[in-house]
Amino acid sequence: MYVRVKRKKITYFVNCNPTDTTLQLKAMLQNLTNNPIKDQRLILLDSYHILDDAKTLLQQHVSFT
Repeated sequence: MYVRVKRKKITYFVNCNPTDTTLQLKAMLQNLTNNPIKDQRLILLDSYHILDDAKTLLQQHVSFT
């Protein structure tokens, strides 16, 4: 499944599983963007909820495309 991540003017589609944690997703994004994990903050656009690094994407109701 893919998660869409928007960063400024660029959109990334990251292939991940619902059981992956936010921290794992941030590691994937670090490989794509060279942006360190500690500098990343992922927010759900529909609710403006900041994702918790220790929880899975499924636990946080991240929708997949």
